[in-house]
Amino acid sequence: MTNTEPMGRRERKKAATRKAISDVATMMFLERGFDNVSIREVADAADVSPTTVFAHFPQKEALVFDEDDEQRDRLVSAVRDRPSGSTINRAIHDFYSTEIRANVDEHGNDVTRIFMTFLNETPALREYAGRMWLRHEDALSEAIADELGLSDPTAEIRVYSRFVLQMQLLVNDTDDQLATLDAGFAILDDGWSPIEARLAGAADDSR
Repeated sequence: MTNTEPMGRRERKKAATRKAISDVATMMFLERGFDNVSIREVADAADVSPTTVFAHFPQKEALVFDEDDEQRDRLVSAVRDRPSGSTINRAIHDFYSTEIRANVDEHGNDVTRIFMTFLNETPALREYAGRMWLRHEDALSEAIADELGLSDPTAEIRVYSRFVLQMQLLVNDTDDQLATLDAGFAILDDGWSPIEARLAGAADDSR
């Protein structure tokens, strides 16, 4: 579940340090290439020790992804806190769309495109990104099951969750992200909406 408690001073300091290290590392990777930058160089540029870097990031690839846990929480919140009458499929679509637009608004189209090209053309980062994103399958499946009044995710829910997460990876791999997003969720909606209605109805009948 999403943690709604405000962070204390110590947690805010840790989060700021983590972001600062990630920002420095990402800039260095973009300028010189992922394989040409060492952890020691990142630590020196961020004015911290290598031990501090590893305290925040378990491996070098993680330096580029400083918001993984926060993204998981926002994804789950998109399902749990969706507007009344909104389907789960629409809620996740809108979450992805908002994330894409926010990224462009913050960094601009050119920077976003450069970063995505860098990510997709660096095998180690591409593999790590996919592996880390798919870790959220259990959290998403459990949130959907809970929203439908089920004690555990069904096979359909787990399959849908995997498809939804894979959709985001596909979107990240294309130039026209919003068009790909719309196309993907239109296809998913045709298959998922009847299942969502059936599962919710079955849960209501059992109560």
